[in-house]
Amino acid sequence: MTHPEDIDVISLARVAREVATEAAALIVDERPPGLGVMTTKTSAVDIVTEMDQRAQDLLRRRLGERRPDDAFLGEEEGSSDGTSAITWVVDPIDGTVNYLYGIPAYCVSVAAVTGDPREVGQWRPVAGAVVNPVTGERFHAARGQGAYRAVGAGEATRLAASGASDLATALIGTGFGYVAPRRRWQADVLAQVLPAVRDIRRMGSAALDLCHVADGALDGYYERGLNPWDFAAGWLVATEAGALVTDEHGGAPSGAMIVAARPGLHAALSGELRSAIAVVTPETP
Repeated sequence: MTHPEDIDVISLARVAREVATEAAALIVDERPPGLGVMTTKTSAVDIVTEMDQRAQDLLRRRLGERRPDDAFLGEEEGSSDGTSAITWVVDPIDGTVNYLYGIPAYCVSVAAVTGDPREVGQWRPVAGAVVNPVTGERFHAARGQGAYRAVGAGEATRLAASGASDLATALIGTGFGYVAPRRRWQADVLAQVLPAVRDIRRMGSAALDLCHVADGALDGYYERGLNPWDFAAGWLVATEAGALVTDEHGGAPSGAMIVAARPGLHAALSGELRSAIAVVTPETP
């Protein structure tokens, strides 16, 4: 097995960028016209699920051709073990509701990670890419090499997270789950946090939210309920742009909570979240 220190993160980032770009083209080119106004909800959702699976199958096939010894973990069916130190963690369409309605805030997220991504605190991304096929934005990063954004055929520019340190003037992103008890808990926490910040944005894609922390479009971001494929690549992009990405206690980000911002603002946002969580009714099944 390859030792983590011997991993060529630049090559991995290039692979992530190339396969994510190919999958991003697929989900746009093959998206049925009028998907968001189909007469039955079931048919529309089934098509989105089918496109998710097709994009993931493409990613797995392309990664298998280039990196046959690596493991693979995706949102859809088709995960596999490997014999190297690398697991590819992918979300074939992050922001599926936006994709359904044709809102241009969805993406393909591809990350190479070390450790077991199914175990909180036992893994870290080392290379990754997030591609929004509608805007043409391509975010990518490699461990220790910085984070970058390119649009269309333009040159990539290095990213730096917002320097905001005052929570009262910070624009914060967040997201909501689709199960009623979690949404209720998230709404209660948001009601506590909202008066303490400039404003809240809910764009519908965790991967893009983290990338927008990296490029300064958001000053910070938090969310509960994410899976590793939702945030693996965005975690690295934000970190390489100077953001701190943890849970609200400074531990590893996880489904329980992820908080991303520059260190000064991160401390203030984390403190506000801890205070909010302490006074709201706990989430119940």
